[in-house]
Amino acid sequence: MNNFITKEILEYSEQQSVKEPKVLEELNRETHLKVLNPRMLSGFFQGRLISLISKILKPNKVLEIGTYTGYSAICLSEGLSSNGTIHTIDKNEELLNIQNKYFKKAGVKNSIIQHTGNALEIIPKINENFDLIFLDADKENYVNYFNLIINKLNKGGIILADNVLWSGKVIDLTDNDLTTRILREFNELVNEDSRVETILLPIRDGISLIRKL
Repeated sequence: MNNFITKEILEYSEQQSVKEPKVLEELNRETHLKVLNPRMLSGFFQGRLISLISKILKPNKVLEIGTYTGYSAICLSEGLSSNGTIHTIDKNEELLNIQNKYFKKAGVKNSIIQHTGNALEIIPKINENFDLIFLDADKENYVNYFNLIINKLNKGGIILADNVLWSGKVIDLTDNDLTTRILREFNELVNEDSRVETILLPIRDGISLIRKL
């Protein structure tokens, strides 16, 4: 992943931001020790952004596409309304144990509904509308996911889409890799869609904040 700002600026930004809860520190550490591709973890700085947006929205229904080890689901749960629920989807059932371990540690297990399998097949079967959706799964399906979830998003609801800068590859027009091309298409799609307003934030690997009008 390319660095969009200097290490020193990032460290200062982290120092001047709200601290990571202890349970997430533990999950971060265990993920890096025991799970493949730990860079997929949302991590401290982005996690605090997700948490703060959730706290501002106070969502009742949340959808997460791409659970991984559960870090971002716990961040999303921090702003959840008292009777709210999170539906989270991941294709890797081997991660269920670590997810459950930390959902219990964080005291949010009863608020989270876990789905294992193909998100494109699971999403249409979830009979809910959502206030907040976090998209952080296979990038090749971002356009497909957007087309599936936009009508399930409540007016004024938010989609957070991760990895939309793709290590800076999206601005390299010589890069015709499938994932890069799909992410360019996704970024242009959401920016031009009259149903939403979008701002692309150059945080970590890029995160789009998309609000339904």
